[in-house]
Amino acid sequence: MTIKDIARLSGCGVSTVSRVLNDHPDVSEETRRKVMAVVEAQGFQPNNNAKHLKQQACSSIAIIVKGTMNMLFADLVEKVQALLLDAGQDAAIYYLDEDANEVAYALQLNRERHPRGIVFLGGDLEQFKAGFAPITVPCVLLTNTAQELGFQNLSSFTTDDGAAAEQVVQLLAAQGHRHIGLLGGNWSCTQISYSRLLGCRAACRRLGLPFDVDQQCEPCRYSMPDAYAATRKLLERNPGLTAIFAISDVMALGAIRALWDLGKRVPDDISVVGYDGIVIGQYSLPRLTTVQQDTQRLAERGVDTLLRGIVLGVCHPVHEVIPFRLIQGESAARLP
Repeated sequence: MTIKDIARLSGCGVSTVSRVLNDHPDVSEETRRKVMAVVEAQGFQPNNNAKHLKQQACSSIAIIVKGTMNMLFADLVEKVQALLLDAGQDAAIYYLDEDANEVAYALQLNRERHPRGIVFLGGDLEQFKAGFAPITVPCVLLTNTAQELGFQNLSSFTTDDGAAAEQVVQLLAAQGHRHIGLLGGNWSCTQISYSRLLGCRAACRRLGLPFDVDQQCEPCRYSMPDAYAATRKLLERNPGLTAIFAISDVMALGAIRALWDLGKRVPDDISVVGYDGIVIGQYSLPRLTTVQQDTQRLAERGVDTLLRGIVLGVCHPVHEVIPFRLIQGESAARLP
């Protein structure tokens, strides 16, 4: 029995259950009674080792989230925070603009808040190369790889973005699509979106499909409004596209709305594939075809590695690629 089980049985959030168990005053009496009824019925005993670990903590673990509209990161934040709470660790979450310098912000946090460790959700490797060295606490980067950086206190867990993008192009090519557009991201070589672009280009070359960045690609931020505008620009420039690969599900949903407003039906007139596998994509109309990242595994491996570094006081960097899954929904179909 864990705090997550109590949350599920009581119908309350994990953070709410944590506040009840720690006698925080900002909980209603009705909620407190509901949680304690489950605690008593299940005979729950708090994890003394976790409590001891929490008492030893001099400050919170910092979770730095790059981007405010990235639903994949929202899912990861929830999972990472729940795992840290289960381990008796407090977490402080900091949201940055997707163009902000996350490493400079982490340095500022180090000076002012002295976190025991840092989880980065998303990151530009160029920023890490330039400014990470002064950070000495254990750190984990999720959704990008830091293996080539060589920092002893920086581990990373990510998806093989290039391989996933290649699978998307292979699927679309098998459905008869030859003219495929790529939507979203930043084409800097240190960004995860660049890996997806390289995967698309490699697959197109191997399959004999055209791939002209200027004609077939349109960068944009990770948001529905930006993806909506970028889709219209892409179709105005290249009206012959029969499929669009959006490098996030959020962008894919913005693209589908733009296509609808342009009088195009998905997938009858044009196919759309997303990336991330967020829950909302499986309830959209049409249901998204997408690359599903394993956020539970990403969170578990990231938190486990971070806590080992904090508790043992010895940093041995770990770098892993977490498997992905291509989910075939309704938004991509064979050409008539």
